[in-house]
Amino acid sequence: MKLTPLNDRVLVKRLESEEKTSGGLYIPDTAKEKPSKGQVVAVGPGKIADNGSRVAMAVKTGNEVLFNKYAGTEVKLDDIEHLVMREEDILAIIN
Repeated sequence: MKLTPLNDRVLVKRLESEEKTSGGLYIPDTAKEKPSKGQVVAVGPGKIADNGSRVAMAVKTGNEVLFNKYAGTEVKLDDIEHLVMREEDILAIIN
């Protein structure tokens, strides 16, 4: 299934978190937090400003990003969990 976000929305695939701590201990699935890091899969055309022009998106497809812990709406595409969120929920682009 293909999904194209509208306006200032972004489709993000969560990146898996580490399964082992820096001390070498393995973290069980029940104790893991959902990662707040992901990869941008698709980007909408941008928000419409008050004057009617479109504001370009700051993120692009392929960017790795940090986002709010409870941001977005979970969507399952081809058995893979994704998030659809507003661009304003993205905190930073990882270089």
